Amino acid sequence: MEPTKIDVKVKFLHQVWDENELAYGTPHSVGLDLRACFDEEYIEIEPGGRAAIPSGIAIEMREAGVAGFVYSRSGLGTKEGLTVSQGVGVIDPDYRGEIKVSLLNTSGEKRRIRRGQRIAQLVFKTCYQANILPSKELSDTERGAGGFGHTGKH
Repeated sequence: MEPTKIDVKVKFLHQVWDENELAYGTPHSVGLDLRACFDEEYIEIEPGGRAAIPSGIAIEMREAGVAGFVYSRSGLGTKEGLTVSQGVGVIDPDYRGEIKVSLLNTSGEKRRIRRGQRIAQLVFKTCYQANILPSKELSDTERGAGGFGHTGKH
């Protein structure tokens, strides 16, 4: 079964994209690979350090209620310790600037990002805005206010 598709306009802002097509890795992939787009050959991120890496693209989602989400690439996180610093980046539907990826070096070693390297994944999801209904009481549930670890370890 083919994934559902939406129209997204993409503005290419860096020559890295002349060399590399923005496309899905496989027919069933849901994440588009974002690439490091800077003029230097590479940049380095110290252990525990962060760097905002330009992706060289700006987007316009053509469907109401859809936002973009920037996730870590599993291989980069597992093998190199480089992850999206805030966990997940949110690209609001009305944002038209360049997508930047904030990478955090969780390893104990300096890491090098090369120009054109795949650094994150962009995923599109349906989202909702909430109608805020102020209330003095909320309904009861079996869980109630049970928080972290309330259901046990196993």
